[in-house]
Amino acid sequence: MGGICPKCGLPKEICACEALEREGAKRIKVYSTKKKFGKLVTIVEGLEEGELDKIAKELKRTLACGGSSKEGVIVLQGEHRDKIRQLLAKMGYQEDSIDVV
Repeated sequence: MGGICPKCGLPKEICACEALEREGAKRIKVYSTKKKFGKLVTIVEGLEEGELDKIAKELKRTLACGGSSKEGVIVLQGEHRDKIRQLLAKMGYQEDSIDVV
């Protein structure tokens, strides 16, 4: 038993709150930049603050890299722009709302 969703009151098995939130999400921006000592980092902006840590953990595990999440931004060590679009799409985000710069 998954329990009851606190937002809509439906059983969690049939709840669609999370999918609806992702569909109406704002644009997600993914880009790379150089930091100290010429190291490349990939930055992901525009994700919901509540799911930021969960998404960062999944991205770091899947991409086998270090990183952090704070202030609405995920910072991943290395160049991962192309892979992140595919991973976010698998997590339920619409591909056309993900901008890779």
